[in-house]
Amino acid sequence: MKLVVLDGYEANPGDLSWDWMKELVDEVVIYDASEQCEVVERAKDADILVTNKKLLTKEVLSQLPKLKYISTLATGYNMIDTEYARERGILASNIPSYSTDGVSQLVFALLLEITNNVALHNDTVKEGEWTKSKHFCYWKTPLTELSGKTLGIVGFGKIGAAVAQIANGFKMNVIAYSPNTRSYDGFGKVDFVSLDEVIASSDVISLHCPLNKETEGLVNIDFLRKMKSSAYLINTSRGAVIVEEDLKKALDEGIIAGAGVDVLSVEPARADNPLLSCEKCIITPHLAWASYESRARLMDTLIKNITGFLEGKPVNVIN
Repeated sequence: MKLVVLDGYEANPGDLSWDWMKELVDEVVIYDASEQCEVVERAKDADILVTNKKLLTKEVLSQLPKLKYISTLATGYNMIDTEYARERGILASNIPSYSTDGVSQLVFALLLEITNNVALHNDTVKEGEWTKSKHFCYWKTPLTELSGKTLGIVGFGKIGAAVAQIANGFKMNVIAYSPNTRSYDGFGKVDFVSLDEVIASSDVISLHCPLNKETEGLVNIDFLRKMKSSAYLINTSRGAVIVEEDLKKALDEGIIAGAGVDVLSVEPARADNPLLSCEKCIITPHLAWASYESRARLMDTLIKNITGFLEGKPVNVIN
């Protein structure tokens, strides 16, 4: 049995081990990265395929006659045609809930950078401005406390719930919209309201919804015009949830006050992405999931996924 990893570098740049794979199957081939045009050639003899972001469309899967099982290296699986895979008898699994703590932490790293401008003030100190100052302190931008502000969460799965719990710690008021309202086991209060109320009432909106037909382009100019002009937008979900041209317009025209995003509609970022030239938008390179701890949990779940499939007891099945 042959196992192929198409794009393993981000999950394991060298600080984790792939050796366990060799104990489970006869042949293992691991690629740090693959171009989309290389997928069929590299995967054509695979029984088991592991991928993070490579598109496994009907066209691709139809050219992989030996394939029996796919495991993602992520929670999202919109890159896989799961319906066609099911028709072909190909099982697929994802990696759920491995990066909840890391993603929720980055939400507040982005938000605190927006409200406190730590990097900017560090730069001014290192450039000598504090040394030359007549005053014992200074600030280059307004500073904003989160206490008492309203955080609106769009999409209330495990990550949304973790973000709510942290917000409770900052003494923020938390409201949330989710198509499927769930119980909240945090130590504070969350009020579930309509999407329109989240948009209109929030001082900060944090996006935690999956990318699907309903959410693609959800945050467009109409959405943004309904927000407070003083509000901030945070996105650690999927880039295509936001119409990026509309967000740039909203930021440039003062329709909203600022944004922080860890994801873009096309990754790696294209040079012509409108947000790259937007001063009011902080962008990080899709790193919320990438702590060592999160990736170690990912690898543990991948082991369980593949072992479960080989033993006839598949887990985390998405089709």
